[in-house]
Amino acid sequence: MPKNAVRCIIFFYLLWISAVHFLGISQVQASQDTPTKSLVTGIRYWSGPTHTRIVIDLDHEVSYQDHLLKEDDVLKKPPRLYIDLTVAKLSPHLKEPIPIEGGLLKRVRAGQYNPHTVRVVLDLESVATYKTFPLSDPFRVVIDVLGTAPAPIAQQEETSQPPQPRQSKSITIVIDPGHGGEDPGAIGPTGLKEKDVVLKLSQRVRDKINKKLGWDVIMTRDDDRFIPLDERTAIANSKNADLFLSIHANACTDRRICGIESFVLGTTTDKVALRLAAKENNISTKQVSDLQVILADLKLNDPHKVIPSNLLADCVQGSLVKDLQHYGQVRDLGVKQAPFVVLIGAEMPSILVEVSFISNPREEKRLRNPRYLNALADAIVDGLKQYAHGVKMITDYQPSLSASTALSSN
Repeated sequence: MPKNAVRCIIFFYLLWISAVHFLGISQVQASQDTPTKSLVTGIRYWSGPTHTRIVIDLDHEVSYQDHLLKEDDVLKKPPRLYIDLTVAKLSPHLKEPIPIEGGLLKRVRAGQYNPHTVRVVLDLESVATYKTFPLSDPFRVVIDVLGTAPAPIAQQEETSQPPQPRQSKSITIVIDPGHGGEDPGAIGPTGLKEKDVVLKLSQRVRDKINKKLGWDVIMTRDDDRFIPLDERTAIANSKNADLFLSIHANACTDRRICGIESFVLGTTTDKVALRLAAKENNISTKQVSDLQVILADLKLNDPHKVIPSNLLADCVQGSLVKDLQHYGQVRDLGVKQAPFVVLIGAEMPSILVEVSFISNPREEKRLRNPRYLNALADAIVDGLKQYAHGVKMITDYQPSLSASTALSSN
């Protein structure tokens, strides 16, 4: 074979090898430059007359932006809030609009806005304010919307009749037994599970409230089932509850630690409180730190929520410590702030109570005793009663408790 022909063959062979190598690198580079799309796996909602919570579930973290469109009288379109999720794709079973019967939320629509963006649109009755924030493990985007309830027809019509005195209403409290189902919570030295003991205690609290106070009680769970943390407060908001009480049992690696403490939603630098929040939120301490950044952006210093919640926590904590002293060595750990997911977005006074340390052998033994559970329940109900009388909820219920009223109630 002529030398020139051999050289040509070798040249073209090397050129082919180079092209294959270049194309392979380009494909790898392209795959690296293209981010993996997160799948929108579900949309959950709870809607009441003045509040709605929507949770968008995804299989991993995405970026998102929210936009509010005001009511359009010309096109006869209601207020709309939409959220763009990037980089994401929509699960096929979410392509049909979700009609909502009653409440603030009228309809939810989701679609693949472009190849990289999923858009979720909320048709609303009204929008006074809203906030959007992410939660992790699993990743989801939470949207809380506060609106205004439409006035009754009788009030909408002009009339010359004098205004009628406000009718008192029964107080509604939501009791939230922590954990449940696949989430056992903390486990004591002899195997007592937090989810079981707090359910028994919560049922006793419910029965004693019905008997002693005559309030309406809603349980977030009344059996051994798992309920996501973001659903618990949403239940309270959708039912227009007046109070929210989440009941837990504490735990610590040091089994000598014992006592009772109560929490309101807030940020903290207390490492012990942060570890407890990580346990109850079922996330890492690093994720709790990230959550604190989110909470700082949610402006949690509204006195109409902060002051009543602190007052409620003071009443329940004080009653528990006082009424249980005959058991001996009941340590008062006080009222604190911590970033508990279960309290985020509550539109009513809301607290989380750690009734005892299940990790402490002596307190675990007490938590197995029905008499001790009854004593805990009685003390909690006494604290609720004290709070209600202090803010005049029973004789003159005030849905918008003023800061001055709460501060003057001792």
